[in-house]
Amino acid sequence: METKKLQQLKQLRNEMTRFMMTYKFGLDEMNTKLQILKEEFQHIHDYNPIEHMKSRLKSPESILNKIYQKNIELSLDSIKENIRDIAGIRIVCSFISDIYKVSEMIEQQEDVTVINIKDYINKPKPNGYQSLHLLLSIPVFLSDRVEQVFVEIQIRTVAMDFWASLEHKIYYKYNKEVPDDLTKELKYAANVASELDYRMEKLHSEIKSIKDDNDEENLSVLQLNNEKFHLPSMFLESLLKDQK
Repeated sequence: METKKLQQLKQLRNEMTRFMMTYKFGLDEMNTKLQILKEEFQHIHDYNPIEHMKSRLKSPESILNKIYQKNIELSLDSIKENIRDIAGIRIVCSFISDIYKVSEMIEQQEDVTVINIKDYINKPKPNGYQSLHLLLSIPVFLSDRVEQVFVEIQIRTVAMDFWASLEHKIYYKYNKEVPDDLTKELKYAANVASELDYRMEKLHSEIKSIKDDNDEENLSVLQLNNEKFHLPSMFLESLLKDQK
């Protein structure tokens, strides 16, 4: 009987390992896509809209807590269907416009299916929280099958991220019962952060306009991975003729 129980536990562990690895692979795929977009934007547009990214997998303990909170069936199929934030990526951008640019680039990926979008920037939460949430489904190609995996992506500015981090710390410090005076201060801080974002966005637009008007960059030079490649003038002229 003990031997049978050990075998069952071993099988359960293997199934759980495979289950979690599938989400890890989903995160790996999404991170690769985002890295490609970062580099493409940097080289083509001379500008990188992504400041930094962070990905995470929910721990089995955290998943179990959510199962109890949602009162759902304790099975891998039920977990997959009902808990859709096991794999998550947070993308932090410099400006609000960058958030929507990055979102658009993600949505245009052919093998990415957008399940849901929650825009807490145009419609912030009552406490002041702002962010753009995307729930995506992406294919993970395993040795014997293809699994569709949910990945949640949160995209926000540096100011939004700083506020959210502070709110999270206060929320758990007071065991989810934050005093009214702190709640009001957090809401005020959220409004200040939002005002800063819009002011920085305006400055960014003005600087970009000036740069576009006065750009004297040598258009015959390509730069990839810190290495410069000079394009022969005859080659460029030939390409220009083909476009006419």
